Amino acid sequence: MDAHGVDDERHADEAERVRLAVYRGFAADGVAPSREALAVIATTDAAGVDRALATLAAQRHVVLDDGGRIVMAHPFASINLGFSVMGERTLWWGGCAWDSFAIPNLLDDVDEVLVATTCPACGTPHAWVVDADGPPAGDQVAHFLVPTAHIWDDVVHTCGHQRIFCDERCVDDWLRATGNTRGSVFDLATLWRLAAHWYDGRLDSPYVRREPSEARAYFADVGLSGAFWGLGDDGSSARPVTG
Repeated sequence: MDAHGVDDERHADEAERVRLAVYRGFAADGVAPSREALAVIATTDAAGVDRALATLAAQRHVVLDDGGRIVMAHPFASINLGFSVMGERTLWWGGCAWDSFAIPNLLDDVDEVLVATTCPACGTPHAWVVDADGPPAGDQVAHFLVPTAHIWDDVVHTCGHQRIFCDERCVDDWLRATGNTRGSVFDLATLWRLAAHWYDGRLDSPYVRREPSEARAYFADVGLSGAFWGLGDDGSSARPVTG
């Protein structure tokens, strides 16, 4: 292996150490570790952390704002996108409905959480006890405005519009009020199945992302149609988000 190859491998290892530190920090404390903490945990320096975070953002492991701060490391967020997730010892921002239901499925040391939000249409508050054993009861519906094939066009906008409504009438009211086009609507049981194993392995190393074909198969297995992952009207398949 030449020197360039050695550098690439070293930088990849460094990025993976930083990735793991970010995710485990969010999992433990509900917030992203500071850059100083990441440098210590990942055994690198400030330049190494910046380099690693840029790599991780390009690979869609993290989302950074214009100042380079960590906004999301799915299913965790550092900003309010409409969902709080309260465990016995930790309070998280859920990145969206999907991510909020995923957190108790991802964390082995958390038996259950209280997921809370408000209906975007009428402001009614909603809360569910969510665990890894099965979906919570409730007649509410999830509405995902953006198909998964376009999640990363503007991922913060996408996550901010993966919300839970009182019912389909509230979805329709919100669409009329905002002028948006209807996205995918499904019940809480489907949302829970979607979230249950999507992030499996994300707190371990090495983490291997799903190929697009695997993501599409996962969506189908949990009962979501082609419209959810961006299947074209002519039957052609857009490239879906990977896990």
